[in-house]
Amino acid sequence: MTSGGRPGRYPGHQVLDPVRGHLAPGAFLARGMLWRARAWLILQAAVGAGAAWWAARDLLGHPLPFFAPVTAIVCLGLTYTSRLRRIVELTIGVAVGILIGDLFVHAFGSGVWQIVAVVVVAMSLAVLVGGGQMLMMQAGIQGTILTTLVAGEGEALSRWLDAVVGGAVALVIAMLAPVRSTTERPRQRAVAIVGLMAEVLTDTAQALRSRDRDRAAATLARARGLSAEVDQLRQSTAEASAAVRLAPLLSGVHKEDVETIQALLEPLGLAVRNLRVLVRRAELAVEEDEFVPGTYTDMVADLAQAAATIQDHLEHHTPLAGAQEDLVTLARRSTWSHPRAGLSAEVVRAQVRSTVVDLLVLAGMPLTEARRRVPATREEFDPTAPAEPADRQRRPD
Repeated sequence: MTSGGRPGRYPGHQVLDPVRGHLAPGAFLARGMLWRARAWLILQAAVGAGAAWWAARDLLGHPLPFFAPVTAIVCLGLTYTSRLRRIVELTIGVAVGILIGDLFVHAFGSGVWQIVAVVVVAMSLAVLVGGGQMLMMQAGIQGTILTTLVAGEGEALSRWLDAVVGGAVALVIAMLAPVRSTTERPRQRAVAIVGLMAEVLTDTAQALRSRDRDRAAATLARARGLSAEVDQLRQSTAEASAAVRLAPLLSGVHKEDVETIQALLEPLGLAVRNLRVLVRRAELAVEEDEFVPGTYTDMVADLAQAAATIQDHLEHHTPLAGAQEDLVTLARRSTWSHPRAGLSAEVVRAQVRSTVVDLLVLAGMPLTEARRRVPATREEFDPTAPAEPADRQRRPD
């Protein structure tokens, strides 16, 4: 439930009928949609488990290759992000734990101290080889399982190979038939980030107009959270790029789409950074009751509209160049400085200008051209334009 007592709207949320106390009809639809989204992943895990069991039992001759299908399922079923990297990491972690456990059981038998020793050695070895948290934990878990299971005749030192087989099968499946969301996720994240930028800018403009300190502070918190979103976008884009390189079934439009998002990473990251500074100065202006010209607030609102336009183009796969015109117009207006504007207000105007450059590059304009479109003065932008009338320049906002 949300804070307002209304049912959550994300997929799979358990929606209860407020009168009867059982699942409302919408919950079944949400769960059905969730299953549909994960059906391909479930099928991959099932096929991987069967293929790993067959390979270890029929090709390698292991009588009960328990760890082969288990490793395949873990690798394919619990790696929604950074999939290929996590499959390799999980396979190494599982294999290290099983190998250490096998060696200890073969040499010293099974018992309490053996479990302690296996966990310490397996997890330490995982850390020493440069593994992350997941690799370390899997090494400890699998080592513990091995220490508590007595190997049958002819099984000693073979179970770690079953884990390798399971991981190898998972890796092959991930490369040949990757989850479609691996390549779709970067664009979805990029669309979401640009949409959040538009919302943050809109809230900033409204906070400036209403001098709402609480709203300004809350908007600043949201702006700061965008950096983490950009980091996640970089990770998912790197994973998608690896998937397109390694998976022969992901080519053509998928490769082009991933390359498009890769080109957006730098300007989007810079835009988020400039946005954060803009919102911080706007929050400070509201907090200290500093005068901010209405024209500056309008520029922030127009920047929000420009970001929303870019979001729409990204979402519908339409050329981003169509979003440049409004930004160029905003760039021209941003050269006008108000004589009564304080420091925070001028920083807001400066950050609008910097963000315009970033969004122009995001929309496909070369950086040098984008900078030329956001000059220091109006005359540099359009040398034929008449100077702004003195009375208009000094008119109180």
